[in-house]
Amino acid sequence: MAPRVVKGAVRVRKRRLRLGLLLAVAVAASALALTLRATDWLSSMELDTIDARFSVRGEREAPRDMTIVALDDRSLKELQLSPTQIPRTLHARVLDRVKAADPALIAYDMRFIGRRGPREDRALIRAISRARPVLLATHAVGGPPLRIPAGVRDPSTLGAYLGSVEVLTDEDGLVRATPYFEEPPQAFAVVAAELLQDRPVGAGEFEDGAAWIDFRGPPGSFRQVSLSSVVRGEVPPDAFRDKLVLVGATSPDLQDVFVTPMSADPMPGVEIHANSIATILDGFSLKEASGSLEVLLALALALIAPLVALRLSGLIAIAAGVLAGILYLVAAQLGFNGGTILPITYPLAGLVAGTAGAATIDLLLETRERRRLRQTFGRFVPEEVVDDALARADDDLRLGGETLEASVLFCDLRGFSRFAERHSAATVIQTLNRYLTEMSDAVLDNGGTVVSYMGDGLMAVFGAPVEQPDNAQRAYSAAREMLDERLPAFNGWLRDHEYGDGFRMGIGICTGPVMSGNVGSSRRLEYAAVGDTTNVAARLQELNKELGSQLLIADSTRIRLRVPESQLVEMGEHSVHGRTSKLKIWGLPTVDAPTEGSPAVAGR
Repeated sequence: MAPRVVKGAVRVRKRRLRLGLLLAVAVAASALALTLRATDWLSSMELDTIDARFSVRGEREAPRDMTIVALDDRSLKELQLSPTQIPRTLHARVLDRVKAADPALIAYDMRFIGRRGPREDRALIRAISRARPVLLATHAVGGPPLRIPAGVRDPSTLGAYLGSVEVLTDEDGLVRATPYFEEPPQAFAVVAAELLQDRPVGAGEFEDGAAWIDFRGPPGSFRQVSLSSVVRGEVPPDAFRDKLVLVGATSPDLQDVFVTPMSADPMPGVEIHANSIATILDGFSLKEASGSLEVLLALALALIAPLVALRLSGLIAIAAGVLAGILYLVAAQLGFNGGTILPITYPLAGLVAGTAGAATIDLLLETRERRRLRQTFGRFVPEEVVDDALARADDDLRLGGETLEASVLFCDLRGFSRFAERHSAATVIQTLNRYLTEMSDAVLDNGGTVVSYMGDGLMAVFGAPVEQPDNAQRAYSAAREMLDERLPAFNGWLRDHEYGDGFRMGIGICTGPVMSGNVGSSRRLEYAAVGDTTNVAARLQELNKELGSQLLIADSTRIRLRVPESQLVEMGEHSVHGRTSKLKIWGLPTVDAPTEGSPAVAGR
């Protein structure tokens, strides 16, 4: 099979593996988000996010057409009232005072249960009849309905309506919603809204029998007047005219307080009803997003990071996930400010799962690719060089191009072409591998990098891709090891197998600036060390043929060596192809003559 076809198949397998793994992450993240939505496992956390959104949004102006007559601490003190024994004649006076101002509706959040005495009960009943319509507080009891006011079988004959003042509390004890009951008595806020609008409130607005309360602010957000001021006639009529007037207890001593998201301080029940009524009259100003939109949002957030990771790195997928999370939180707050509650917990759970999964897949695949690259690269360079090079490689496993001072070595066998013509392919390949193994080991043992194999020769570099101050010494030591140890061992192996008496070789070394880095495309990379230094080293290796030598080094290498002068002799200045000026070169002091009839004699 052609190499290009093999490489193409490998790339396709890698692409398919990445696609499959990221698809699995996307499915798992989406399933997690939808499962959390269906099971409400994060309902408590979701409620906390809604409380936070109320806090971020801040207070909103309360309706001007609502006033609360508060039975507060001041009223209890000024009127010398006992919290458990408030005369009904006092309530009758309040009703008359408020009615005289011509309100739109009086909603009395106090339950007149049981008899108090003929005089008090008659005074209250007559005041209710005069103030009609009046909304009175009651609650469901599971049996015969309570008679409110006491002694009246049919409150409608007095112009009175009954509304349940029961409140809904969530699992954490906070009040966030107003109820809708299938059986009478209906919720206090619902009845008030129906009387004010003169039409029924649709049950469809209450999902699972409840609707969110769009709180205007913490306790005290609605306009209030003290009940004692009303009794004494100290409140001007325009405080009540054409307004909804709610009468209720705000003193903590009366124990009609509840905790809401708006404040750590409990909110009186009458204020909760005021917020509920305002929400309904505003057309249910705070609603959850539709179920289909919630599902789409959960899926979209779960898929963002895996989709980004298909084309880009895991780090960018993480950044995209973080950015998507921030933008979604902002969108959720803006939606809340506009009256729409977008879910937060399970879409973000899907986003986190998708982002973490995509990043993990990218890391695993990159680790796998780096391990493969380490195994491949490790055949050509020492392990410490592999570690350093991979540490400096970018996300595409490229080494950034840089210019380093390095020593380049080229070596080549003499007469191998003639040898290859006389032997079988199996013998030629076996012999070539034996030779290249010996020479590569010499390079690697001296800290060099095998850049490439070129038939029966190789190119190596010392001092790149990792700097080595003693690169020239390393290159020279590798060359001497090749000639003094590796070549004799290789030639001995040839004689043992009766392949001939052995070969000679030529080595060229030059030291100078080298441009080092990985070159190629995203589909195929190679390490390269290029420049004039490389060209000179190649020419010196070829020059060995003319001079009958086996090792030639440039003067730039010689001046960096720490060897006795007797080890090298000056070979004069020679012209080198590609250079205008002559190059001073050095070689070994003695040159062994080739053996007659050996493979080396034939040359190329």
